[in-house]
Amino acid sequence: MKKIISMILVGGRGTRLGDITKTTAKPAVSFGAKYRLIDFTLSNISNSNIDVCGIVTQYEPFELMNYIGSGASWDLDYIDGGIRFLTPYSQAEDVLWQKGTAHAIKQYFRFIKDYQPEYILILSGDHIYKMDYNLMLKHHVAAKAEVTIAATTVNFKEASRFGILEINEKNQLTTFYEKPDNPVSNLASMGIYLFSYKALERVFFDDNDNQLIDFGRNIIPYCLNHNYDVSVYKFNDYWRDVGTVESLYRANMEMVEDPDFLGLNSSKNLPIFSKSLNLQPHAVLEGGSVTSSVIADGSLICGKVRHSTISYQVTVGKGSVVEDSVIFPNVTIGKNSVLKKVVIDKGVIIPDNYYIDAKKVVLITQNNLFEVGEVHE
Repeated sequence: MKKIISMILVGGRGTRLGDITKTTAKPAVSFGAKYRLIDFTLSNISNSNIDVCGIVTQYEPFELMNYIGSGASWDLDYIDGGIRFLTPYSQAEDVLWQKGTAHAIKQYFRFIKDYQPEYILILSGDHIYKMDYNLMLKHHVAAKAEVTIAATTVNFKEASRFGILEINEKNQLTTFYEKPDNPVSNLASMGIYLFSYKALERVFFDDNDNQLIDFGRNIIPYCLNHNYDVSVYKFNDYWRDVGTVESLYRANMEMVEDPDFLGLNSSKNLPIFSKSLNLQPHAVLEGGSVTSSVIADGSLICGKVRHSTISYQVTVGKGSVVEDSVIFPNVTIGKNSVLKKVVIDKGVIIPDNYYIDAKKVVLITQNNLFEVGEVHE
């Protein structure tokens, strides 16, 4: 029996990230040169001393599963618990394919039941933040809630991307709007839900409502309509949902511009772990220079890098300039090229004398290379 277990949803296609997620699950996407998006959620679980983590996969899971492995990099390789990958499976009737976030969790309720937890923490695997989930649990218990939603304030211009909450003076949820066209509030759901075990069991099985597919679209309104005690835990620190190329780019730039970004360089409080690839140190050779940037291991810089994040095993050729850009792993940039305000997908080979000076963020893949930029002879 466990007091609390965690479930991470990593099955979404992440279509708004375009070709970045064409063959990669969104939580496996690179961030800040060194990290994958999943690193933040797994580190938060580890730092919160939660020792059971069910990872619900579906879309392109291989790279993500290979990266996480046993969970040892995040100190989650427990014998009685630890990381458990929960993949789609078949029954006598059909294959249990996930229709939505709530449907995915319901499929694995047997996994939850095996641990007989008091509480179930349901998480997304693709957000950038640091949180001690014990503080949310403390809030949940103090409020005598059956369901608690973590929420944060967002820019009103982006509020329509999120589930929007209205609360009373006791932080109880009064109204919920799923991605409204005209938001009445900028208090947004973070996609983090804490359920008391009996409450989640009732939601899933009391009336066999097969329409309860998504937490945001179905479960939370259902709980409100059926008088569940739904509380809201306000989170006031840094949190980003990087669901678009623009938001992923912007979060990388925030990291470059803030030397204290999430305390990654200095803080021992809630450290963020990632898998070590045991690569050689990066090198800046003669003629190369780096300013206001983050450079990962195994990279070779022979040109100029300014205000950018450079992932592992990237080569920047002699005479080339990379500025205001996000470069994913295993990219090769030829000689005398100019790349400004771009996100370059993993494995792309940029030819010599390539030029792009984008006004808005542009994603470069091997397929659109000559559509968005050109070679200057």
